[in-house]
Amino acid sequence: MTCYCYIVECSDGTFYTGWTTDPERRVKTHNAGRGAKYTRTRRPVRLVYVEEQPDRTTAMKRERAIKALSREKKMKLMKRP
Repeated sequence: MTCYCYIVECSDGTFYTGWTTDPERRVKTHNAGRGAKYTRTRRPVRLVYVEEQPDRTTAMKRERAIKALSREKKMKLMKRP
């Protein structure tokens, strides 16, 4: 099953990184207040980056790697073609 790592920008300008099988559905869940605890008080969120991964394990590893990046490095990652 194809999975995706994603970054959403919260209304306060912070970034949240996660993984999912359906990025658009996940953003709707975040904006409905049923997503991660972090995003519940920072709505609305908007999808700013998506990266396809071959499976759940790889997606989870990539999520951890992205979360470890500094804000500056995340912004560079989002600007890559």
